[in-house]
Amino acid sequence: MSEFTPLRSVLYMPSSNERALEKAKSIACDGLILDLEDAVAPDAKPAARDAACAAVASGDYGRRTVTIRVNGIGTEWHDADIAAASKAGPAAIVVPKVNSAEEVRGLVAAMEAAGAPEHTKLWAMIETPVAILDVLSIARASERLTAFVLGTNDLVKELYAEHVPGRAPILPSLHTVLLAGRAAGIAVIDGVYNNVKDTDGFLAECEQGRQLGFDGKTLIHPGQVEGANTAFAPSAEAVADARGLIQAFEDGKGSGVVTYNGRMVENLHVESATRTLTIHEAIQALQG
Repeated sequence: MSEFTPLRSVLYMPSSNERALEKAKSIACDGLILDLEDAVAPDAKPAARDAACAAVASGDYGRRTVTIRVNGIGTEWHDADIAAASKAGPAAIVVPKVNSAEEVRGLVAAMEAAGAPEHTKLWAMIETPVAILDVLSIARASERLTAFVLGTNDLVKELYAEHVPGRAPILPSLHTVLLAGRAAGIAVIDGVYNNVKDTDGFLAECEQGRQLGFDGKTLIHPGQVEGANTAFAPSAEAVADARGLIQAFEDGKGSGVVTYNGRMVENLHVESATRTLTIHEAIQALQG
């Protein structure tokens, strides 16, 4: 993305629930995924589609990144979802179970044929073994693809793995998606944490996700927003350290080796510090 967009907390909201869509206007999340898929019963999908598109068109969600998750490729609702979402013009259309570069190109073609505005991007959900094994080609398939969203529940299911603290069974897959996303220069958003009552477990997984390098986390409950926002934002100490490091580097130019708080400072450290400040400033702007 040409301008950094914070995606620390990306909350799924069922588009069939009018009260949920109204409540979402006041939740302090960075992004919303207005869901037409898992959270919506089959007979409610057409009405949910209309509600999601109306919500996007309303402009009532402020600076939040508002996206629509359509039903999967090959389902009876997919084509109508893509057409309607493209016309509504959300920040992105989120597509579950994207498995190949060819599918990405097909999705982009369908969006463009339906008149999707330039600002409407594609977010691909990565949640199957075949997608993991082909993830770099998926990441590079189109400039319209600007984010990966991990579908960790489906991935665990497909691998016959187990949900365990620390997520050891799927760490290789998480790393692979992160590597591909960073190689392609797109955002990568971690999967959901299922137990909304397990605050300690949720916060530990947020911390792990930040340490791994995720941009943020998808969420299933508004009560998870504050924890994700804190975990994926630079701390006050990190911001102060970044400013001090950059200043030391500027002051020491031409003097040989530059150090800051006993650490040698090179260009790569300055780049990391600059990214920290960019994230901090974007979050401040979002809250302003």
